[in-house]
Amino acid sequence: MAALDTRTDRRPSFAGLLWGSTVGKKTAMAVSGIVMLLYLVVHMLGNLKIFFGAGDFDAYAAWLRTIGEPFLHHEWFLWIARVVLVVAVVTHAVAAYQLSRRDIAARPVKYAHKRKRASYATRTMRWGGIILGLFIVWHILDLTTLTVNPRAAAGHPYANVVATFSTWYGDVIYIAAMLALGLHVRHGFWSAAQTLGAGSAARDRVLKATANVLALLLTAGFISVPVAVMTGLVS
Repeated sequence: MAALDTRTDRRPSFAGLLWGSTVGKKTAMAVSGIVMLLYLVVHMLGNLKIFFGAGDFDAYAAWLRTIGEPFLHHEWFLWIARVVLVVAVVTHAVAAYQLSRRDIAARPVKYAHKRKRASYATRTMRWGGIILGLFIVWHILDLTTLTVNPRAAAGHPYANVVATFSTWYGDVIYIAAMLALGLHVRHGFWSAAQTLGAGSAARDRVLKATANVLALLLTAGFISVPVAVMTGLVS
């Protein structure tokens, strides 16, 4: 007697279907990108507190660990934020990689005629993403775990920032990464707006201007810190 076939056909979930589609991956990239952009704006504003002196900056760093108390335990908010950011970064990177592979697979033969040249930001999006991914690892090792910051001391964030930007390589790595970030934000904000349906003939000009302003402010805001240390404004 033949064995009964107990297998059942399982239909893929809506989430699986969405992620498997090109539109779904682009949407995941757009949403995760917005999450990271909001974090970057808040992070940059926090960094600018260094211009108010060691007392204010160290107090701000200590306050971050107490957000939500007593409802949340010490540093819980920071860990929740870190988990959300890790999910956003991984989602963004995986979706970008898979979309890139699909794009390559869809056109295995080179075009007979070259397409219109994309903007500098568009052509460097992929390399910019790789640069930023590597920078995130360096940044964590530098100012979170203090692994690559030989003059750093736990509990002294102001002094640690000054220490890292007192080295030529710390300045070069940070400034190069922030320039890549500016290009990434400029193009990414525009792409996310189009993906999420915010773009239109009437709004395109405003969206492009917003992308340019956001990229400029973030780049200038982040770079102002190492420049201030290099020039002695912050020491």
